[in-house]
Amino acid sequence: MTSPLEGQQALVIGGGSGIGLATARLLARDGAMVTIAGRTEEKLRAASGDELRWVRCDAMVGDDVRAAVDTASSDGRLHIAVVVPGGGSITPVLLYDDDQFSEEVDRNVRPVYLLLKYAGRAMIRARGGAFVAISSTAARFPSRYLASYSAGKAAVDQLVRVAANELGAHGVRVNAVQPGLTRTPTTETVFGNDTMLQAFLDGQAIPRGGEADDIGAAVRYLAGPESSWVTGQVLTVDGGHTLRAFPDYAKLLDLPDQAEMARSREV
Repeated sequence: MTSPLEGQQALVIGGGSGIGLATARLLARDGAMVTIAGRTEEKLRAASGDELRWVRCDAMVGDDVRAAVDTASSDGRLHIAVVVPGGGSITPVLLYDDDQFSEEVDRNVRPVYLLLKYAGRAMIRARGGAFVAISSTAARFPSRYLASYSAGKAAVDQLVRVAANELGAHGVRVNAVQPGLTRTPTTETVFGNDTMLQAFLDGQAIPRGGEADDIGAAVRYLAGPESSWVTGQVLTVDGGHTLRAFPDYAKLLDLPDQAEMARSREV
């Protein structure tokens, strides 16, 4: 029996752990030739095993991303591309340093654009492909104290829609997944804090944290033939969190009082 992704070449940036590694393994399970990419060679080497290739890549550097695409597309063609990196700080909106806000927005948008640019060209050479970005429910919530992260992920969602509209004529589909709270190395602190974890779970219809495979399965769907008529979509996988509300970090963390600081002119 032919595997659904047999003969397809895939690249997962941020594939050394968490959502990226779970996605890579699901793609490989279904027959794709998968290359994982990230900044840390040791992590990639340990994660790759026998089923995955790897290449070092800083997702913020255009030359690195282009080289990663070239490595993953041995014949100049790529069929599947997934990009995970992002992040931001928990900061009151008036208290970002002058350059900090822009840098954190860019940390979320730039990796998506760079991979879209270079993978999209390789997909056109392949006469079609599927691109999937990892966004966040923070793009949908007005998440207090996450202004840079929320703005960056909202920009990712809109970039996905615009690119899908442009590239559909070339057989390239562009979609995103918005995870809710998902267990990864980045969220270990939240899962280790019972009070904070419970605040998240109280805001979900399904009261459990997400696992990397929950998100990987959604990416696998958007990357595969099962979604051949789906493009420009942002699929939320969050246990029903966006049905309710985002936790109030002001009740969970010791955050500076931005109003008091503004009145005192200390910032």
